[in-house]
Order: sequence, then structure tokens, then C-alpha cells
Amino acid sequence: MSLFIQSRVQILLPLPLGMPLGGALDYILEGDLAELDAVKLGDFVTVPLSGRTVQGVVWDLNPSADGYDMAKLKPVLSKLELPPLPDLLREFIDWVSAYSLADKGSVLKMALSVPRAFHSEKKITLYRLAPSLPEKLTAARRTVVDAGQGISGLSIKDWALKAGVSTGVIRAMVKAGMMQGEEISGEKPFAEPHADQAGYSLSKEQQQAADHMSELVRADKFKTILLEGITGSGKTEVYFEAVAAALQHSEKPQILVLVPEISLTAQWLERFEKRFGVEPINWHSELTPAQRRRAWWSVMTGQGRVVVGARSALFLPFQNLKLIIVDEEHSATFKQEEGVIYHGRDMAVVRARGADCPIVLASATPSLETLMNADSGKYDWLYMGSRHGEAVLPDMHIIDMRRYKLKSGTWLAEPLKNAIQKTLDNKEQTLLYLNRRGYAPLTLCRTCGHRMECKECSAWLVEHRKFDKLECHHCGYHQKKPSSCPSCAAEGAMTACGPGIERLAEEVEGLFPEVRIAVMASDEITSPAAMREIIHSIENHEVDIIIGTQIVTKGYHFPLLTLVGVVDSDLGLDGGDPRAAERTWQQLEQVAGRAGRAEHRGRVVFQSYMPDHPVLKALVSGDRDAFLQQEADNRENQNMPPFGKLAAIIISGRDRDAVLTACRMLARSAPKGDGFTILGPVPAPMSYLRGQHRYRFLVKSDKKINIQKLIRFWLENNGKPKAVRIQIDIDPYSFT
Repeated sequence: MSLFIQSRVQILLPLPLGMPLGGALDYILEGDLAELDAVKLGDFVTVPLSGRTVQGVVWDLNPSADGYDMAKLKPVLSKLELPPLPDLLREFIDWVSAYSLADKGSVLKMALSVPRAFHSEKKITLYRLAPSLPEKLTAARRTVVDAGQGISGLSIKDWALKAGVSTGVIRAMVKAGMMQGEEISGEKPFAEPHADQAGYSLSKEQQQAADHMSELVRADKFKTILLEGITGSGKTEVYFEAVAAALQHSEKPQILVLVPEISLTAQWLERFEKRFGVEPINWHSELTPAQRRRAWWSVMTGQGRVVVGARSALFLPFQNLKLIIVDEEHSATFKQEEGVIYHGRDMAVVRARGADCPIVLASATPSLETLMNADSGKYDWLYMGSRHGEAVLPDMHIIDMRRYKLKSGTWLAEPLKNAIQKTLDNKEQTLLYLNRRGYAPLTLCRTCGHRMECKECSAWLVEHRKFDKLECHHCGYHQKKPSSCPSCAAEGAMTACGPGIERLAEEVEGLFPEVRIAVMASDEITSPAAMREIIHSIENHEVDIIIGTQIVTKGYHFPLLTLVGVVDSDLGLDGGDPRAAERTWQQLEQVAGRAGRAEHRGRVVFQSYMPDHPVLKALVSGDRDAFLQQEADNRENQNMPPFGKLAAIIISGRDRDAVLTACRMLARSAPKGDGFTILGPVPAPMSYLRGQHRYRFLVKSDKKINIQKLIRFWLENNGKPKAVRIQIDIDPYSFT
């Protein structure tokens, strides 16, 4: 007769942010599950919860039982036959939760954002030729045999494609015993990259950087490397050498490349395939459920080698991570602003430290935080100051818009129009940059001044004439443009104010009616395939003038693109964002870098009503160091990151009175002490967003203060106010 064994265990459930049960919950293991080593950390299990059965992950075994009545705990129902969640991923989830002050369950949910993640792997059967075959074969079967020499295993469909026969021929050979099948666990495996394939021809400067990174990869130790290189210096080709070193050095290595926006990587993917013979594994929100499942399981089983993805790829279950690369590390899109709020670049450094592997931060315009870490010696700093091959840096000029009186509804000054015409005459390409989507940022009534605003946000509706609608770029609300004013009923009085790229394209079409124009914006390009198509048309010179928003700044190489015109260089320079100047400098430097990347000399023209602004002076003079030093001095004087710590606390809710009550309660109980300051509450800049009234506190502190501990103590002592939501943003990047 066996003894009845029980032991307590903590199970973490993947629950959405804000759920009341966001931490690990206590259950008991009974019977066979309570036996030694029957259940391990990271195992997937099913447990009862509020009358239903849910899946979770074993997070702690035999925790302290002080104060617990085992009789009140419910039992774990079953253990799933799946590989356990890797220890390093569980530790990473714990770290992200503690740093961001988000529930562990909501962080775990990001790691399991895969359809049927808790289900066993799909079973597939692969076939190979039998060891002995009859001498006499039909012509079709002989074709299969000839095509299959050296093939270890393919599906029936792939055999048919390989041999150029029907699947019926293959099935008949299987039935006749001429092919043998083997059932394996897992989705169809991804092809292995060819690490020993010849790489690109590197300059001496590039080779030195590549050798340094490859040496760190072979050392199998954590180290952060800043790979800084001017636009066109060949950073991608250099870090590909580090990828090759990781693939060659380790057994079953895994490599993660983070990019700001996966839909913008068409050229990158082609360069990777040219270098390594296959495409990497993609991870982004546009994948189908089947594609996500296949990618997730390939990483979970250790079969997937190189993953390129958006910031969420950090939460994939890597088994043997040997290298992380963060491309365009300065990009603000690495910051997740909703749900669990975190910065992908910073969490990538934490992920690499946990895996004890190198991480490369690559950029032509590194963030001030990264530069400070490199300057202090915390990061290795590799700099490439020459463009690859024959390319040279473009000439840069400012057009002082105060000297030109433009016709109403036009946005291009005479010098820029002349430069465009000259470029067209030389059969070269022009890029016009305006970081405003749509036709116009504002629609108002000429009679009474009424402005069209979003019903759910404190934002103006942007006119998209191409799609015949007014749209909010914050919440997605949209409506048709009214024929009469909603306020005074004046007919035909609603007019567009200011330019968007659609309106700019309209002006260009009027000035140059014969040219071929491509508009590049997230509204126009909604998938990687669409981006790939437009990139190829530009490369093949099927486009004369490109008109785009910030998506054109992401590292594209167009040999015939020799002129870049920045239509409104002053956008983003004003406002209360402490990073406004730095971010504008990065965007303009990046877009300027699209010009003259081959043997053709490039030229960049900035239209500005503030030609003496430090950002523009730094761009034209090339003295970025003086500009960044000024930015650093300003931040240090205000004790702002990276010299101090900053956190935002957003209180929101549909009931404005409830939000204000919660704010007053928090303000009364705000901690006081040395080394930190709590500012607010004040209305957030976007005081009404998606139907929610929003107020904000800012917590500023010295670097020595544990700002998470301070905020946790403050909020926990107040309890959770009813009917409001509290969001915590450690290291805020935007101030909406």
C-alpha cells in the first residue's frame, strides 16, 4: 500500500495585465506527481482555477509553507508532455517583472503568445529511400530514385516537388516498401544557415571590427559592444561575421537579431540569404498562427538557429543563445508602450547577460544612453568612420524658409524644386522626407474655426484623402470628411491645414507630371511582402521620386538615390519631451544617410524656419560630438537619464472624477525624502486617449535610489483604486 504524498508548488499562469491573480499561485502535488523528480521547474501543467481548467508553468518547488493550510490548496491536475520552459527564460521573466513592476503572469503571457503553445508538437513523417530497391523501375520511380540520392528525409509533398512527379507516385513507392517513413516530433525544420559560405569583402576598418566581435563570441562571455558606423559604412556585413563565428563555434547555437520594425527588413533579409544561403526565422505580428507555432517550436526544441524579429522575440524560449544583435539600437520603436512596458534594447542586454553571451548594439546614431556607457568603458566601442567602397558622405545644405514666400497649399521652396529637376535630368532618384502620414494633420472650418477632433482622444483627426476618411492616429477612430461643418453647418467650409505626405505627393505630381512617384508610409505599406515589392521597384529604377515618412530611415541602400529633401526639418524640435532634439537629430541623420550610398555623389537639403537650431547646425557641420555633449549637459543639469532615474505613473479611467480621486489619494500619500522628487499629478499631454481620462505623476531620483522599491511601497500602501487603471513606465521614452 503506497503512502499518500503531498507537496506544495507554485504555478504561474499566463494572464493579461491587470488581472487580480498576476503572481504565482499555490497548488499541491498529489500521488504520482508528488514523487521525486516527477515535476520539475518549468514544466507545463494543468490546474483548476475558478471552476475551469487552465494551463500554467511550475515556477517554484517546495516554497516555504509558513502560514499555509495545505488542506485548502487545490491539486495540480496533470503534467503536460512538453519540454520545460528554459531556466534562463524563467529568470528573464522574473527580472522583467521586477524591473517593470508588471505582474509575472502578464510577462509569461508574452512568452507564450503562440496558438496551442501548450499542445504537444505536431507529428510529421519524413521518408527516405529504402536500402535495397528493385532493378526494374518505372520511369517515374527511376526519376525519384535519381533525385533522392543523399536525401535523408522529406515529406511526400517535398519528394514530389524534388523529383517533379505526382504525390501518387511517392505514395505508391511507400506502399511498395521502396521508401521508409520515420515519424518525428516537431514542425517542418528550418534550413540550416551555411556559416562557412564566403562572406563579403571587408575593408581593413570593417575587418578589425568583425574580428573583435568574433573573438568575443568565441570567448562565450557576456559583453556589450557598441558598433557605431556612419550611414553606409557596412555595419550589417560586419556583424554578419559575428553571426558566422557563433554558428561555427558552438554546437546547436542560437542567435537573435532584433530590428525596429520587421516589415521594413526586405533588403536585410535578402542580404542575409545571400550571405548564409537561407532566410532566417522570422518573428513578428504579421505571421499566421501556423507560422508562429512553427517558429516558436523550432526555438523551443533548439533546432532554430538564427531568429530575426521585433522586440517580442526576446521572450522566445531559446535553449542555447550565443549572440544577440540589436540593429538600429537608437530606434524608439524598441520601446513597448502598452501592456507590459519595457525597452527592447535594454531588456536585450539583460537577456544576453543571463545567457552569458555577447550583445552587439549597432547604429549610425547611437542613443545618448548607449554612448555614455561606451564612453565610460562599460561597453566596448567599435567605430567605423568611412563609407564602404567608393561611396562618400553627401553634401548638406539648409534652405532658410524665412527667405521664401510659398504659394498657399505648397511646401517646396524654389531651391529644392530646382535640385529635384537637376536630379531628374541626371536620371537619378530623389527622396522627399516628411514625417506626417496622410493628406493633412488638421481639418477645420473656414467659417467658424471648428476643428475635427477624435471622439475618443484629445487629438486632431488626420485627413487621408486616398482612403476618403478622417482618422485618429492614436486609437484608430475614423469617419468620413463632412461636407458641412458639424458646428455651424456651413457648406463646403471644411478645409485641410498643413501638409502630409499625400498632399506633398499631390504637389510633386503637379510640378513634375511625368515622373514616377512612390509613397512610403505605414498606411501604404502594410506587410513585408508589400515593402519588398516597393523596394525592388526603387532598386530597378521604376521610381523617380520617393516620398516617405520615418520608415525610409531604416538602413535602405538605393544606388541611384542622390538627393534627399527634408520638407519640414523643424518637426519634433519643440515640445516637452527631453529627448526631442536627440530624436530629431537621429531621424534627420538617418534619412540624410540614404543619399549617395554608391558611386554617385549625394546631396541633402533641409528646409527650415529655424536654421540656427543646434540639431541642424550639427547635421550640416558634421560636429555631432558638440551637439551630443550639449544634450548630455542639459540632461545632467536636470538629473535626467542617463544621469538620474525617471519613471512615469499614468492614472486613467473612463470616469474623470474617479481618476481625480485616485490622483488626490496618491498625492496625499506620496513618499518624501532625499534623493528623489515626485511631480504631479497633472493632465498627461494626451489627457484623453481611447476613451480614458489620463493624469500623470513623474518620479525623478538619483541613480543610487531603488526607484522600483520606492514606487512599489507607495502604491501598495494605497491599495488599488476602483474604476481606474495604474500604468507604470520605468524609463519613459514618450510623454503622451
